[in-house]
Amino acid sequence: MAGSENSQARPPRSAKTQLRVGRLVKAHGLKGALKLELYTDDPEGRFTPGASFTLQVPESSPWHGKPLTVREFRWMNSHPVAFFEGVEDRSSAEELVRAILWIDQDAEDAPAEDDAWYDHQLVGLDVVREGEVVGRVIRVDHLPAQDLLIVRLPGEREVLVPFVKAIVPEVDVPGGRVIVTPPAGLFEDLPAEEGDEPDAAEGAASESDEDDPAEG
Repeated sequence: MAGSENSQARPPRSAKTQLRVGRLVKAHGLKGALKLELYTDDPEGRFTPGASFTLQVPESSPWHGKPLTVREFRWMNSHPVAFFEGVEDRSSAEELVRAILWIDQDAEDAPAEDDAWYDHQLVGLDVVREGEVVGRVIRVDHLPAQDLLIVRLPGEREVLVPFVKAIVPEVDVPGGRVIVTPPAGLFEDLPAEEGDEPDAAEGAASESDEDDPAEG
């Protein structure tokens, strides 16, 4: 789920809707604990003992295709930390670092939360900058650090827009649009700085000087 800075998208990847609830960021201690980056407003509710998650990990990971079940959740020095079934030591925990945790949930049972949308709600929205439509969302990519809106511009060019509050301050699903405030150069090439190219007149003068016969 979204925090105060990042907006999150939820990809529909099964018959049920999948919600991203956290990411495993670092092994903690020697007994298999892992620190969490939370994407949910209810961590105690999501990480109850026995709760099971689908893992987003590389295919080469020994955990690929396997569920991950919570054994214990606690706060340590204000950091959320979890222990999982089958993860008994630090070596096993390190195999799970950067894994993203998903749960299946019926769409109608999903809680209404601000700054959290399903992929199908975002795809097709107009992208508006300074009151003008500049493109359309065609896909959402989910990366460990953040989500990306893939925006198609006129001419079939595609731009990757970080789905964060600073760049996408407003999502208006009923209005069919997202408002963007991108940094310079994200949607267009930056103009060349003055002095980057030789002055055409000076170049012509130089060539003319070289062509003139020497006086003598």
